[in-house]
This record gives sequence, structure tokens and C-alpha cells, in this order.
Amino acid sequence: MASTRSLQLTGFGGLILVLGLFFYLAPAHGLEITPFATQNQSPVVMIYGLPAIGDPSLVPQGKVEGRLTLDWANSFVEISKDNPAGEEIVLDGESTRVVLDIRYGVARRLELGIQIPYVTVNGGVLDGFVEGFHSAIGAGQGLRPLEQRNRLLYYYQKEGKILFYNTDSHEGLGDVRLMGGWQLYEKPSAAVALRASLKFPTGQHFLGSGSTDLALWLTARKYFRAGSGQIAVFGGAGLLGMTEGDLLPDQQRSLVWFGNIGAGWSPLSWLALKIQIDGHTPFYKNTALRPLGLNAVLMTFGGTVALSRRTTFDIGITEDIEYATSPDVVFHFALRHRF
Repeated sequence: MASTRSLQLTGFGGLILVLGLFFYLAPAHGLEITPFATQNQSPVVMIYGLPAIGDPSLVPQGKVEGRLTLDWANSFVEISKDNPAGEEIVLDGESTRVVLDIRYGVARRLELGIQIPYVTVNGGVLDGFVEGFHSAIGAGQGLRPLEQRNRLLYYYQKEGKILFYNTDSHEGLGDVRLMGGWQLYEKPSAAVALRASLKFPTGQHFLGSGSTDLALWLTARKYFRAGSGQIAVFGGAGLLGMTEGDLLPDQQRSLVWFGNIGAGWSPLSWLALKIQIDGHTPFYKNTALRPLGLNAVLMTFGGTVALSRRTTFDIGITEDIEYATSPDVVFHFALRHRF
């Protein structure tokens, strides 16, 4: 099932790194390698202020960088009440999250910015594609083929009480964030930054959490020579603090740890191949269900294409390594331009 997909995708990522090491020990002139600007898109997680790790190099002083990202996620989890608390959950639906991210280099080591998301939650159109893909790679389908395709149902029951139930599509403004970054160290071959974000409860229903969230984290990157290009390893870790939200206030945790690790290979001045693994601790307590009470681990692989000297385009696919803690599949696209 998910483990089979994970092994195959991990093998793909390993091939990228092996090929990169093969071209080791020559001048580095490849494309800049940055982490994917994505995070867990689970319906019960994306509403909070979990940040993307971000670039360890900040926007230069006096410059503006704009990024438009799209995360298109398809989720299916259906777990019966075969557990001591009699819990039952269904997370079946699709979301698209479009984020306008604008950052400005205020000073030599200081960057400030804002993220404005527009979120759509509905039954979607990807169920048939996902079932066909799982069948093609030999992955298990679970209960997915037994349910109606392109259905929207978010449902959670515990101890005989329905704690949330939603079959209505929603779209609109998500939770707006203010962003900040401080450059701790930067050389041509390495960079380290301290980043922070403050999320406000501007979204409603499953478009936002109703909480005010503050995140603080470190992110770093190191380059190595690789033939005519370069290899990079990157990662980061931090802490997210949240006030009480609207979804499951009695079970919501106030603190969540998060982090990621990844690598990329840029063999050409216009192309970089990347793989990264993101994870975080649970957002909820007093539950035996995987989507709510288990550490999440997800993997994104894909690449970056330079459209011009100042414009790049990211394409990535995210899969759940730890089953049911994140969507079955997320298609990630990001267009970035430095003015």
C-alpha cells in the first residue's frame, strides 16, 4: 500500500543522488537549489500555521521577490470505530491552495513578507486518476474504490459524538501570514537563516483554523561541486505555537515541532532535480486515529526549471510516507520571480 509507493519513490530519489555524486569534483555552475515551498495539505492540518521551511538565503536588500504557489491535494482516509474510544473518521475530498507570497529585503540581513492564500475545498476531479495511478504501481487502494468518486466528506466521531461533519464545498480567503527572516550566515557555498511567521484567523470553516499561530525555525543549505553543476543538501527545524482553534478545541495541541531534510542536483544552469522529506508532530491529542494523533511524514520530489535569469518554476509531487497522516497525493507548482 503506502509502503510500496514509498519504497519506489525513495528509489527514485536515491537514483538522483547517485547520479549527482557521479559528477562530483568539478566547477559548480548549476541552478540555485531551494526547498519546495509546500507543507502538509491534510484537511485537518493545512488550516494551521505550519510553514514551508523556506530558502536559507534571504532576498537581497532593496529587492522584491514574488512567488505564486498552487498545491492541489487529493485526500482519502476512512477509519472505522474499531478502537477503544469508538473513534471514526472520514477525510475524503480535494483542496486547492493558491498562495501569493511577497517578500522584501529590508536590510542586508533582514527580510519581511506577507502570504495571502486563497483556498478551495470540494469533491474534486482526481479520484479516478489516483486510483489508476495506485493500480499501475501496485499500491493498495483501501476502501477508496468502494466509495463514490469525487465525494466531499469530512467527518469525525468520538464516543458517540459527532465532532465535525462537512459535505459543503467552500472557497475563499485562507489565513493570512506575516513572514520574517534574519540571515545568520551566508557564503557562496552555504547559508543559514532564522525565520518566523505569524498567522491570523482570517479564514473560516475548513479554509482556516480560527487560531493565531506563531512559528519560529532555522533553515540551512550546503552546496557541493558536481561536474558542470552542483549538489545541495538542505534542511530545517522549528516550533509552531497555536492559540485555541475552531475545529477540535478540546483535542488540539498548542505546540507542534516540525522539520525537513532534502537534497537537489543541478546538472545544468536551467534545471535542478530535488527531493525532500517533511515531518511534524501531531496537532491533536487524546485520539488513536492516524490522521489526528500520529507524527506525519511526507515526501516531495520533482524539480525546478529556470524560465529566465530571474524567474523559476517548481513542479513537485508529494506522497504520504506515513499512511493517512497527509493526502494521498499533492501536485505542487510554484512560480517565483525576483524584481
